[in-house]
Amino acid sequence: MKIASKAAFVNALTFARLPLIFLWAFTAVWHEFTSSIPLVVVAALAMLFAGLTDLWDGKLARRWGVVSNLGKMADPLMDKVFYIVAFPTLAWQILHQGDSQIHALAMLAFTILYMLRDTWVTFLRAVGAAGGADVSAMWLGKVRTALSFPGAGWVYAYLALRRYFPEGWSYPWLITCYVVEGFLAVLTIWSLFSYTRAYAPHMRKALAHG
Repeated sequence: MKIASKAAFVNALTFARLPLIFLWAFTAVWHEFTSSIPLVVVAALAMLFAGLTDLWDGKLARRWGVVSNLGKMADPLMDKVFYIVAFPTLAWQILHQGDSQIHALAMLAFTILYMLRDTWVTFLRAVGAAGGADVSAMWLGKVRTALSFPGAGWVYAYLALRRYFPEGWSYPWLITCYVVEGFLAVLTIWSLFSYTRAYAPHMRKALAHG
């Protein structure tokens, strides 16, 4: 495969996350108004493949030597689209099902935390780039992103399948959702402080120069 074809394939993988996550959201919402296991399967596969694109685009780019500035910018953008679409959709599902007001509030806070972290890190990277810093994603940010896909998938599986299982199964699964969301929230806060500390010299320099 030629270099140009390899680069095009990697970029296609990255941008494929966009239709996949919208396909997941569409089928997930549609399933709320009907009882159709095939819709759950389609939604689950869309979420799975969205996560795989995040896993493989960077690996293939490095293996094939086609890492590009476009890829470095597009990959976090697609991740942000995932967060913006997935987490509010999950919060709506919780409310629509009347599952738990506490869980709905937790998901709302979780979504706001993710958005604030990503907005702040984008700002820090812009400041760092203006000062000539390496603005590549930190390992903690990569871990957080990689775990966000299965984390969202786990919460979705609970919301999509709880109606098909005996009521006694619901509460333990809900507790695991809280654990997953709490763990991802801790990673997000840790990542926020890590990026802030790493870019602090560039922030001080920017403030000193006005």
